[in-house]
Amino acid sequence: MALNVSVIIPVYNAAQFLEKSVQSALQFEEVREILLIEDASTDQSLSICKKLITEDSRIKLYQHPDKGNHGAGATRNLGLQKAQSDFISFLDADDYYLPNRFDAEKILFNDSNIEGVFGAIGVEYLSEKGREEFQDKFKNTTLTTVNYHAEGEKVFKGLLGLTAKPFGTFFHLNTLTIIKSALQKHDLRFNEKLRVHQDSDFIIKLAYLCHLKSGIIDKAIAIRGVHDDNRITKIKPYSKKFYQNNLLLQQSLYEWSTIVKLKPEYSKRIHLNYLSFTIANKKRFNKYFSYFINCMKYPELLKTRYRFHALMTPKI
Repeated sequence: MALNVSVIIPVYNAAQFLEKSVQSALQFEEVREILLIEDASTDQSLSICKKLITEDSRIKLYQHPDKGNHGAGATRNLGLQKAQSDFISFLDADDYYLPNRFDAEKILFNDSNIEGVFGAIGVEYLSEKGREEFQDKFKNTTLTTVNYHAEGEKVFKGLLGLTAKPFGTFFHLNTLTIIKSALQKHDLRFNEKLRVHQDSDFIIKLAYLCHLKSGIIDKAIAIRGVHDDNRITKIKPYSKKFYQNNLLLQQSLYEWSTIVKLKPEYSKRIHLNYLSFTIANKKRFNKYFSYFINCMKYPELLKTRYRFHALMTPKI
């Protein structure tokens, strides 16, 4: 199948990175359009977007109707609404693609069962502060990837942590290529209520609704730029904000799981994740009381995975 790809780039305060990001997507003949979705930046991003659209007809610029700031979820959703190609990929404005970005797709999408392909992302440190914050949170991880090849339901099961051999609970949105009609069939969009983790929420739901397959997972197909202003690295592991954000993510997944018909083991895992973060966000006395009561109802909470989150005292 010949690839024709719309690349969606949400743009917010990325003036110093944006041109490199766009150029990395322009190198591919498969990329038919690059959608810059500008989200009310306070730097020179909008001016750079306006300059870029004069340099290549494939580059298009959109803003929210009210010209306001709506966050990454709503901004990507606007991109999904505007995309015209048969395939959709994503790229953050401070990241960039490598020359092998679509190598796996050109082969794997010849299988009519495959609706989405994902791979591995590397890292480039753009500042010393960014390096320190990233390594503090993700240790010495230089390649975000899964541990082995999988497709279909095994991807969803792996992302939930239900496989005998650990699969990996995340792959980066920048490495995903999805057939647009598959998204339309399931009316799947990003949860606009989530200011962070909307990508994780989207990916887990996508892995259930669509037939995904791993592509290049042993080396990077895109690079994540790490700098002083990466929002995700500002949230310290096991901090109060960490637990609040994860609760919102797990709540979104739990509410979704009550609508779709999941296998009992999947519903239970999502419910217990949500429950453990609900307990974690309670005040100390209520936390232990809630934990005790829920352990009587759900003995699985006694297992380390859930107990760790439920009983951890958030760092201030």
